[in-house]
Amino acid sequence: MPVFTRFSGSSQPGDGVPEAEEEPAGGEREEDEREPTAAPGPVAATSRTPLGHRLARLRTWRTQYPRTARALHLATTALAAVLVLGALLLPNTLPALKAVSFARIPAEAVIGAVVVLALPRRPRLVAAVLYGLGLTALTTVNLLDMGFNEYLGRGFNAALDWDLLPDAQAYVEDTLGGGVATAAAVGAVVLVLLVAAVMVAATIRLASVLARHRVRATKGALIAGTVWVTCSALGLTLFGGPVASERGAGALRVHAQRTVESLRDEAAFVKQSKADTFGNTPPGQLLPDLRGKDVIFTFIESYGRSAVEDPIMAPGVDRTLDTGTKALEKAGFAARSGWLTSATYGGSSWLGHSTTMSGLWIDNQRRYRTVSAGDHLTLTKAFRKTGAWDTVGVMPGVQKGWPEEKWYGLDKLYDAFDLGYKGPKFSWSTMPDQYALEAFQRRVHGKKRDKPLMSFVILTSSHQPWAPIPKMVGWDDLGDGSVFDAIQKAGNKASDVLTDTTKSREEYGKSIEYSLTSLTQWLQRYGTDDTVLVFLGDHQPIARVSGNGASRDVPVSIVAKDPKVLDKVAGWNWTEGLKPERDAPVWKMDSFRDRFLKAFGSTPHPSKG
Repeated sequence: MPVFTRFSGSSQPGDGVPEAEEEPAGGEREEDEREPTAAPGPVAATSRTPLGHRLARLRTWRTQYPRTARALHLATTALAAVLVLGALLLPNTLPALKAVSFARIPAEAVIGAVVVLALPRRPRLVAAVLYGLGLTALTTVNLLDMGFNEYLGRGFNAALDWDLLPDAQAYVEDTLGGGVATAAAVGAVVLVLLVAAVMVAATIRLASVLARHRVRATKGALIAGTVWVTCSALGLTLFGGPVASERGAGALRVHAQRTVESLRDEAAFVKQSKADTFGNTPPGQLLPDLRGKDVIFTFIESYGRSAVEDPIMAPGVDRTLDTGTKALEKAGFAARSGWLTSATYGGSSWLGHSTTMSGLWIDNQRRYRTVSAGDHLTLTKAFRKTGAWDTVGVMPGVQKGWPEEKWYGLDKLYDAFDLGYKGPKFSWSTMPDQYALEAFQRRVHGKKRDKPLMSFVILTSSHQPWAPIPKMVGWDDLGDGSVFDAIQKAGNKASDVLTDTTKSREEYGKSIEYSLTSLTQWLQRYGTDDTVLVFLGDHQPIARVSGNGASRDVPVSIVAKDPKVLDKVAGWNWTEGLKPERDAPVWKMDSFRDRFLKAFGSTPHPSKG
């Protein structure tokens, strides 16, 4: 049998370029791996097509520059291998993104090589493409996990979190502008397509190289597989992790399990949301011990435990809380404070609001949609059900239709367009908290009415990116908010704070100080003997600010002049003042509704759904 040879170009012995790649004995090299032979005649048949022209030019270039061609061949093959191994070993959190994380033997690479070596040409090409698309999916979910862990303290959930992407784009648009938001969305799509193209090209390249060197590749796969099995059996570790890795398959398995569990959870939650401890309680037996009181529930954006205890943020926030406590005591108010463990972290504030008000653990968007589409009794709706209160919502962050108004049981909603603000936006926040509270006073709280008022107020100035931050101005100087123009222009740029972790933490602390000062000064100025204020955080700030592994706890306080009100919650053992002690009771956020209703005389009459 003749020996077929394949040259990278015309080379002479001793020039450092292999003279030929010989077909193994027995004709092991597949026919489909040979380069096409030119047809007889002065012009090859393939050269009459565009592809033929390109192939002819490529062969000519290889002939003219054999060393460069060989180097390029090795470099692209090595790059393909690095890309594939990197995708298989890529961690899903930023802290784990270290060089040592890639010092592993991935089982998926060994299995992929074995499959490629066992398949003929066309099935091998299909397998290589599918493998590349699988690596694209793996890389995408790992990058999403990094982002979600960094901002929301949890991994990406394919069954639930696609609904959050429009909100993320709206946040970027409000924070950095519409152009940046559009560019980010387009860039994300282009990035995924680019990753797919690169990964598929890499896997096809490697599959071709393995098939071309089938004998050596088979031996290498056998050795790698043996090493992997040995390391796995012995539990060998390197740099704190197992040498034998199945990270890629494990990541996809976790996401698949997470998706399945989420779908099962949704079905179970539908039944759970229909059962209610106070679902059948008659109006006269709801909140009898608060009749005649103006009750205000206020959420402060991102007001978390880290603000009170972190060494960077806490000094300023604690001073603000101490100052507020003393000022309120001077005005005749007393306060009690504790901790609630939020259902969300780093964002999705509405999950914290709805969990607190409904008594249900609402930790994802599907649960939120399920419960808000039903008639489960919210704490705010309980006030309305009695017929003894007017109920209003003050939500400067709402800039479009908000159908949840009915579920919350609000007679009237004041959104971003109903408060008369003519000043500048402060990044995502449509208006400073001080102005929102003053507008609440002018339009709602300060007006005479036949019934007491139950108010649901959401403050937004401490929303990330914490730049620029408003400053306090004279309450009589607020006007239509134009007074904040100069303050907004002199503030930090969002882009400068977003990229600096230390700056983000510092500015976050200042924003909490501002929100707390606005609220406590408002209460001093406008609170009455019948005012009862409950205020709390909706969630901790993002992990980059609160720290990796931070708790989900948020402070909660109840403030009143009437000592009988605080006597009702004496059994809660909360700390006196606005700052909860470290060892103050910690409750899950969904337990607050029932505790509050019972504390103020409500009688349970369960509904089973």
